[in-house]
Amino acid sequence: SGKRIAAYGAAAKGATLINFVGIGPELLDFVVDRNVHKQGMFMPGQKIPIYPSERILQEKPEYVLLLPWNLESEILKQESAFREAGGHFIIPVPVPRIV
Repeated sequence: SGKRIAAYGAAAKGATLINFVGIGPELLDFVVDRNVHKQGMFMPGQKIPIYPSERILQEKPEYVLLLPWNLESEILKQESAFREAGGHFIIPVPVPRIV
């Protein structure tokens, strides 16, 4: 639909989710992660680049898929500037929703 979508969190369960449902670089522009050891790498299986979390404020995607859904409240607090700028998070589990 022309909207830019990124993902937050390069953990194993996030990689499992995007590989299982077939989400690749044609849908996700990039992934961000706070772990410096993951930055500059690619998501396993899909080769989507991983950048520092500040990238979502620089690139301003309309949506960010939250891959570590168990850390939702913590990450939403950390990334409040993104939401205040009009960005939305997609929470995939347990029931998909947009916040």
